[in-house]
Amino acid sequence: MTTPSGHPLPYGSWPSPITAADVAAASPRLEGARFVGDEVWWGETVPQEAGRTAVRRRTASGIVEDVIGEPWSARSRVHEYGGGSWTATAAGVLFFVEKTDQRVWRLDPSGRPQPLTAADGDVRFGGLTWQRGRLLAVREAHRLAGTPRRDIVEIPLDGRGSTDAAALRSVVSGSDFVAHPALSPDGTRLAWIAWDHPDMAWDRAELRVGRLADGIVSEWSAVAGGASSPLQPEWLHDDEILYSDDPTGRWNLWRRASSGHADLAAPADADTGGPLWVLGTRWFGVLDDGRIVAVRTDGADELVVIDPDGAERTVAVDPVTRMSVEDVRGSRILLSGAGRTGAGLWEVDVDSPEDARVHVGGSSPWGAEWMPRARPITVTGPHGPVHAFDYPPTNPLTQAPEGERPPYAVFVHGGPTDHVGGAASGRIAYFTSRGIGVLDVNYGGSSGYGRAYRERLLGQWGIVDVDDVIAAADGLADAGLADGSRLAIAGGSAGGWTVLCAVTRPGAFAAGISRYGVADLRRLAADTHDFEANYLDGLVGPLPEAEAVYIERSPLSHLDRLRTPLLIEQGLDDLVVPPSQSEAVRDALAANGVPHAYLAFEGEGHGFRRAETVIRTLEAELAFLGEIFGFETPGVPALELE
Repeated sequence: MTTPSGHPLPYGSWPSPITAADVAAASPRLEGARFVGDEVWWGETVPQEAGRTAVRRRTASGIVEDVIGEPWSARSRVHEYGGGSWTATAAGVLFFVEKTDQRVWRLDPSGRPQPLTAADGDVRFGGLTWQRGRLLAVREAHRLAGTPRRDIVEIPLDGRGSTDAAALRSVVSGSDFVAHPALSPDGTRLAWIAWDHPDMAWDRAELRVGRLADGIVSEWSAVAGGASSPLQPEWLHDDEILYSDDPTGRWNLWRRASSGHADLAAPADADTGGPLWVLGTRWFGVLDDGRIVAVRTDGADELVVIDPDGAERTVAVDPVTRMSVEDVRGSRILLSGAGRTGAGLWEVDVDSPEDARVHVGGSSPWGAEWMPRARPITVTGPHGPVHAFDYPPTNPLTQAPEGERPPYAVFVHGGPTDHVGGAASGRIAYFTSRGIGVLDVNYGGSSGYGRAYRERLLGQWGIVDVDDVIAAADGLADAGLADGSRLAIAGGSAGGWTVLCAVTRPGAFAAGISRYGVADLRRLAADTHDFEANYLDGLVGPLPEAEAVYIERSPLSHLDRLRTPLLIEQGLDDLVVPPSQSEAVRDALAANGVPHAYLAFEGEGHGFRRAETVIRTLEAELAFLGEIFGFETPGVPALELE
């Protein structure tokens, strides 16, 4: 099809109904979901309300309303990435971590929030779970001297802890990090995940089981892990635990009896599990009849149901990535994730998946015809295969002149131990609907392809990721799917690091977009928070032994090589990547006479949440690409380059 006027238009300048404001409003960012009585509750970030996280519910009559309204915001800062910021009882009592003070609050039906923990700016809570009439949480205590301490605590429900911190019961400690507490059905034992510096949870962790005496773990033993990374223990019976672990190189489900015998419950060449960036993430659930419903990832996600005898089947659902089994009831599950037309929350009966109900999101406000279909691609790079998803220009009303190849933006995810799946977002569609393709790369180090692929990045951050991204982009151009002279690279945080490293290589890309990108490894190592205090030990090398490597790989060590036009976006409240790093890159571009723009945002930290910031950055990125690649960008403000 051509434009309504009948004339083809150059790639990049296609008219599109997808505005930056639409994108800011259209993609819900969810945090947890629960069956609560006859209702479904979920956490949802509201960009139009300064990015606060509301807890919302859909009543039995279908009405959606806030359980907690403005200014309350349920957001934890444990490990800085949070997670598990709220939970609820079947009777509708809400427990949540308030963003501003990190205290745990209780909200009874028709009541007002009341604090359950003391006002102490040095203490944070997360990973809230309601189990067998007990409220458990991960507590993180920051003090002026020493590193943060973490333990699993039980919080009294009567409010005594709001004035007396000693009223909270420390159930177990003894490790640098704890997660996923699970009480046995009879309440006599606790299972949990623990790990210590210098490891990250996806490197090495332990599944521990302890006996409870007066609500406190009196003795415990490690029953799995040590050289692997167990996740999410769930009690099947008082004497049997189901959990995920990756001693085979893939996160698979295991059953372990109290006798110590462990068996693979569902072997597969795919992952049921992933990096434990946030607390409360769930990859599987146990149905009332003993069947297991689990997410499996091998590039994209799929949902499977596993019978007690080991037989299994795939369940057809809309999400294809970022799946999380939030809650189960009977044969129904609450499944969050991202589908081909957007992120959302689905209620699915695994025996009748065709009747799935969408509670929030899950569809494109512009119509599915505007959302590009992901094409999984694999290219051969210098370190092995490189996996990516290609989103070609997609516009039902427009086409380009014959023979023209489209410009592409190569997206680099953060982490770097993270993963992208084959689901188009509003951000991706914003570009593809205008005739700009998007290549989303899972470079070596990404999860979703097994431990060996993930560990390709060990000691090689700044090398393997850059090589893989360049190989994926070159492969697309060599196949005739992209204009090799109009390739841009874009990423944030660790993805921004890869952007900055790549643009110091001459000719790799014609433009770059860095969102709060890491530019100085030594500064990152010195300033980073405790959760990632030793992350760079594995990715680069331990300090001070590897200091020369840190200096050599950092883009700030090679400012003279910055010759690629660059758009830099930076939150002024960012504690992970201070503005000084982005400012140094900006100053070098100016000194080198390279076209660039620097956008700084008050009130934004490491990651943009405010609607006005999302709008400004999307429009600026489109205008920047148009300016560099030579196409018009109607409908967005011009971006002045220095």
